[in-house]
This record gives sequence, structure tokens and C-alpha cells, in this order.
Amino acid sequence: MHKIPMRIGGELRAGSKTEVITSPFDGEPVGEVSVASAADMEDAIALAHQSFGAMRALPTHKRAAILEGTASRLEERADEIATLMARESGKPIRYCRGEVARSVVTFTLAAGETRRFGGEVMPVDLEARAEGRLCLFTRVPRGPVAAIAPFNFPLNLIAHKVAPAIAVGASVVLKPPPQCPLTGHLLGDIMHAAGLPAGGLSVLHCAPEVAQKLVEDDRMKVLSFTGSDMVGWKLKSLAGKKQVLLELGGNAPCVVDEGVDLDKVMSGIVQGAWANAGQVCIKIQRLYVHASLYDAFMQRFVKESRELACGDPMDEKTVVGPLVEPKHVERVLTWVREAVAAGAKQHCGGEARGQVVMPTVLTGVKPDMKVCSEEVFGPVTVVERFENFGDALKACNAGRFGLQAGIFTRDVSRAMQAFHELDYGGVMINDVPTFRVDNFPYGGTRDSGLGREGVRFAMEEMSEPKVLMMRGL
Repeated sequence: MHKIPMRIGGELRAGSKTEVITSPFDGEPVGEVSVASAADMEDAIALAHQSFGAMRALPTHKRAAILEGTASRLEERADEIATLMARESGKPIRYCRGEVARSVVTFTLAAGETRRFGGEVMPVDLEARAEGRLCLFTRVPRGPVAAIAPFNFPLNLIAHKVAPAIAVGASVVLKPPPQCPLTGHLLGDIMHAAGLPAGGLSVLHCAPEVAQKLVEDDRMKVLSFTGSDMVGWKLKSLAGKKQVLLELGGNAPCVVDEGVDLDKVMSGIVQGAWANAGQVCIKIQRLYVHASLYDAFMQRFVKESRELACGDPMDEKTVVGPLVEPKHVERVLTWVREAVAAGAKQHCGGEARGQVVMPTVLTGVKPDMKVCSEEVFGPVTVVERFENFGDALKACNAGRFGLQAGIFTRDVSRAMQAFHELDYGGVMINDVPTFRVDNFPYGGTRDSGLGREGVRFAMEEMSEPKVLMMRGL
């Protein structure tokens, strides 16, 4: 078991306290990490503030080289990183391998965007008084970035904060996920080995009250947070004048329209519902199936859900691993029991083996039940039938979330109708709502967030235009 110090820029510092990180599957220790104090956090924020000028002045080719060097090192150490991630987070190894591969793409994208990101020359002689002038603008970093990351993607969602920040020339203080911080600390080591300046990135595992200073301190100019909507909106209220980027939760719907070939879509829907035990903010939580397909769909969906490999995240076949903490096991099962007690029908699941909750399919769920209206963030999916496509879209829009929705249909006009009517940040046609590529603008409407990630779009959030106006004398 490794002892992991905190990172304050180029300094590796042993804290006065440590915490043992254990596997959510079997409780075995994975690593021991230093816990940052309020004084350590102050040092990290002060360093980010002091180093910002040097980071902003870092030439484009050096920023790109750091990001490319990070990508290549992640690729070289992919097996090691995936294994660490699976052990500390409980995420099945098959998905950890995919996440490492995605993080390589994320850093590679950031290197490319570093070379392209800029401004433009604008015509300003729109009236006589502005003749003879040249106007251009570029984009400059807003200031140091406070990055707070979640446990379900403990590498790539950190990459979506750190890589754009370095690409625009900003220093970063990172709070990795408390349940599985070791991957984030390893990424900090890799980035410094790739040539990141000493003050470019600090990584601190700390208590929420210590991390709150990241949110409230005026020296940090951008807050990038991924997590629950309740915590995210509270942090926004504490952030003062910061630019705030929130990637929050959802209860993603998926519509299966009449005429859809179940043979072509079932495998993707099963993965979209159950991968990583449903601990994905765009997992399929609500399924609306046309009445003509409903019975056949339910027979297959329940059967395939029961047959999924559940348990050890280190098993290459496992789809459903453990929930990250025992409290979430109890919460998920309580919501299921409440739904069943209020009239919902449970077709499978509803039980746990240790921290592994079995895939749970419910029907007859009322819209105000928590398994439908809230973000379950676990292996629970509700299925309902519909007759009218417009009614299915209204059901998708019901509630307070709006991250991504999935629509399976053979009708192009219905696909366009869904795109125009759904109040979501992303509409996936003939794909599950769980689909994401790391370059497109990812984010939600309503309670699902504020702003957009996707490397270039995060760079825009972390920077602002600066205008140069010139005229001859």
C-alpha cells in the first residue's frame, strides 16, 4: 500500500493526518493519502495566485507539449492507471480501461485546441466615426481555476477540468474525489513529469470545510465543479464573483419508438442502464417504450438485466460493480422500497450483496416517486409504455433535470421534433443518453448545470475576450 503525499505545485508534502482508501468491493486497503489542512489549502491557493502570471505567459508550444506529454504518459501507463482506478473506486475494470483511453483523447484534444484557440479581426467601421481603425480580440485566462471532481470518472472528469485550464494558461488547484483520490494524485505526478511548471497544479485531498475555501476565496477566478445538483447550486451561491461551471446530475430518459428493431438497440440500452452500477449522470433512468414493442421489450430487458455479471470490479466481465459507499446502497434500496410500497411493480433486483446492488427494473412508477423524479445514481431503471410520441416527449421533459436524452426512432420528422421540443443540453438520436464524446459541448439545462464542458467549450468558460483597438495618427 502506497503512502501518497499531497501536491502543492512542485512540492510533495506529507500531511499531519492521513486516510486509508479502501476498495468499495472488498474493503481491502488500496493506498494511504495525506489529508490537507486549512493551512495547506491556503498555501495551494496562494501558489496558484502567484503562479498565474507565469502560466499565462507560457508559450503556446510549451502548453501543447505538456498536454501531449501527459497524453502519451497516460497511454504508456494505461494498465496501471486502470487497475488503480478500479481498485479504489469499484468501477469495473472494462470501463476503467475505456476511461483511460478517453482521457488520452481529452489531453490530446486540449493540445490541439491550444494551437487553434484565439480570437479574430473584426470590422468596426460600421459608422463614420469608427473609420480607420483595426479591431481584434484574443482570449485570455480569467485566472486560477478551482477544480472539484467526482468519483464516477476519477480520471477523465478531472482531465476535463485540468486540461482546458492548462490549455488557456491558467493555474489549477484540484480537489480529487474524496472516495477515490489516488488516481487524481497520480495524474498530478504525470503532468509534472510532462513538464508542467511547478506552480501549475496542486492536488489536495481534504475535508469539505477545507475545500470550501477554494469556492469562496477571491483569488480563485473560476470554479469548475462536477457532482450533485444540491451541492453544485450551493457552491454557486458561495462563489462570489467567480466564473462558475457546473456539471450536475440528471435522470436521463430514453424513448423507444414504434418500428424500432430491438435486436439493434437492446445491447446499448442494457449498457446505458447498468454500466458502472448506474453511477453515471447520463445513465438511462427512465425508459419510455411504445405500446407495440412494450411486452417484447420488457421480456428481453428484464432477462438480460438479470443475466448481467455483477460483483468484482477486477473481473473483465463485470458490468455492475459496487456502489461507492454503503450510504448509497441504503439510499437506493430505500427509494426502491418506497416505490414498491406506493404501487410500483418490481421485476428484478431490489437487493444487495455487500455494496453491489442488483439491477432493478420497475414499472407502474408515478412521476413524483424518487426513483423517477430524482437522480437515483444507482442500478435502477423505470420503464413505462406510451401510445403517442408527443406524450413520450412530455414525459421526458417532466421534472427539473435536463442533461441528455436518448431517442430511438426510424422517423426523421420525430427525431427533429424531439430535438426541438426536449429541454435538454444534448439529444442523442438512435443512441442512448449515456453517449458522450469528449469534444462536443456537454452540459445541461435547468437543475442539471451551468455552462458547457468538452475541451474547447471549457476553454471558453475559463477565458474571456480581450480587445485591441488601433488607429493610425
